[in-house]
This record gives sequence, C-alpha cells and structure tokens, in this order.
Amino acid sequence: MGDGRAVLRSSIREYLCSEAIRGLGIPTTRALMVTGSPQPVRREEVETAAVVTRVAPSFVRFGHFEHFSARGQHGELRELADYVLDTFYPECRGGERLAGNPYAALLERVSERTAAMVAQWQAVGFCHGVMNTDNMSILGLTIDYGPFQFLDAFIPNHVCNHSDETGRYAYNRQPNVAYWNLFCLGQALLPLIGDQDVALAALESYKTVFPRELEGRMREKLGLEGEQAGDRELVEGILKLLSADRVDYPIFWRRLSRCVAGGDPAEVRDLFLDRPGFDGWFAQYEARLPHDRAAAGGRMLAANPKYVLRNHLCELAIRQAKLGDFSQVEALLGLVQAPYDEHPAHEDMAGFPPDWASHIEISCSS
Repeated sequence: MGDGRAVLRSSIREYLCSEAIRGLGIPTTRALMVTGSPQPVRREEVETAAVVTRVAPSFVRFGHFEHFSARGQHGELRELADYVLDTFYPECRGGERLAGNPYAALLERVSERTAAMVAQWQAVGFCHGVMNTDNMSILGLTIDYGPFQFLDAFIPNHVCNHSDETGRYAYNRQPNVAYWNLFCLGQALLPLIGDQDVALAALESYKTVFPRELEGRMREKLGLEGEQAGDRELVEGILKLLSADRVDYPIFWRRLSRCVAGGDPAEVRDLFLDRPGFDGWFAQYEARLPHDRAAAGGRMLAANPKYVLRNHLCELAIRQAKLGDFSQVEALLGLVQAPYDEHPAHEDMAGFPPDWASHIEISCSS
C-alpha cells in the first residue's frame, strides 16, 4: 500500500548517514544530492517530497537472487550470478576451494565482506534498523538508510525502529540477522551450487571473520597492540559496565582516548555509577596498555569518533530544513565527514543528547 515516495525528512537522514558511515571508514553506498519538491506526501503528517540520488558500484542485493530462485527462474538466476562474479568477484572462478565451485566461492566472499562490515557497525554502535535481505548488498556495503540510529546510551538490546515490535533488528541481534540473511542467500544460490554441504561450508567463513574483525576493532578502540590472552575479557568487562550504567557510548570512548593520551581519568570515571567496578576494570586495562601511552592515545583518537550522527542532531537539522534553512544540514555534514577531528566551533554537537532525544521515534519512512 506504499506510494513509493520519499519525504524531505527521510531523504536528509539518508544523505547525511551515508556520508557519516563513509567518514567512519565503513563500506557504504554514497549520496550525491537531495532534490526537494513541493509535492505533498502523507505520512504521520503532510510533508513535502524529495529524491536522494545515490551511487554505488552495484545495487544488487541478496533479495535479487531470492526473486529468481523462488520463481524457479534458474536461467535468470545464473545470468545474475555470472554478472556479479565476472564484474566484482572474478577471483572466485578457477579456484580450488569449495570443490572449485564459483557460486559457492561467491557466497563465501560475500559472507566475509558482510561479516567485516557488520563488525564495523557493532564497534561504532550503529543500528541499521531494517536488515531484511533486500537491504543487504552483494558487495558488503551499508545500504538503505531508514530507521537507523547511532547508540546514545549503551543498551545492547536497543531497537531503533519503533515498528520493529519483536526486536528482530535490535543492535545486539544484528550479527545473527546478517548470518541468517546470508543463509537465505545460500538457499537462493543452491540451484547453482548444487550441493547443500558445499553451500554450508561457504557460510562458515562468517563465523570466523566476524568475531576476528570485531575483536580487532575493539582492540583498536582500546589502543591495544597485538593480541594477548585476556583481551576478550577486557572488552567484555567494559561492555558489561557500560550496559549496566547505560553510559553514553561515543562519549565514553572519546573520553577514554583522551585519558590515555594524557588526560584526566576522572572524566571517564565520572560516567559510571559503579565506580568500584570501573576502578577494577581500569586497573586491568592500564596494566595491558603499551608502554608508550601517548602513541596509544593517538591511535585511539583516530579510532573513536568525536562526532556521530545522533538522532537529535538530525532532528534539529531537519526542523530548520523544513523552514528552508539548510545551514544546519551543511554544518552536520562537515562534522560527520571528518568525525575524528576536533571541530572546536561545534563542541556542542559532541555533547550528551538532551532528554527529549530518547523520545524520538524512527520508522521505515524515517
């Protein structure tokens, strides 16, 4: 029953977020521009229409393969798979892995790219909101920005899409949903792969790549060099403390980075209600830090953004844009394109969200 139209509000959000994700170094589609229109569109209220012009090497999604497979159109399925292989994954032809099956090799490579992308989402606290197979790129790109959100308080089971009543796409469920979507892609490709065991073997790479990539990202956020026994416990320990006290996720990591670079540890400690719990964790953390703490702090400042595209910042920019003033959109764009820089003139946009931010409701039409 949809009318197929986007509104200015959702278009601004998509434009800003695709650039914010790129600024964070995460694979994504891009947005070239937003074109506005006075045409009325009825959502929760009457709004004006807009079009986002997007670019990507390809917009082929998992769902395209499901479309042909479910209809038994195996000739078209093979044609699409061959196009993707020849254009984007030529290395999957002629290999010896997975019984030399190029379609299984394609599934494996897509699994690996998806795993790496989702690990980056989790590390920065990005919630996609609608991770169905039509919103999953065959190139492992972040695609289709609807009810997205960057975490404010660290709540692992946070659901950013208010129409997601079951919490299927909660932040902490994203890794498993991504695997489920890959499993669906494997089912769609099975007529080409021909052997269920080979298809399942191709999916196994996700279970290896995702935890490896996520642990590596978290070590970067902590400024740790190399990999040592106890690192996983160190990461899990701070995430439990952040969750228990609902500590602001971006602010914690940025303050910790400044602390390691030579700042005041009290700025980090003050974020927690459980001070003894934090003190115990911090003592273990300091013992694990490399000798050159200034260098570690510098690496952390390059891994933990000062500015993320919080919902309330989007909302304020959109309110002005609806009145014809796009200056806040432009300012926000500049920040999210360089989120690790200080931008002292915009210090207020790196602060805690206001109380009303927790009441913002985002749906598939944003």
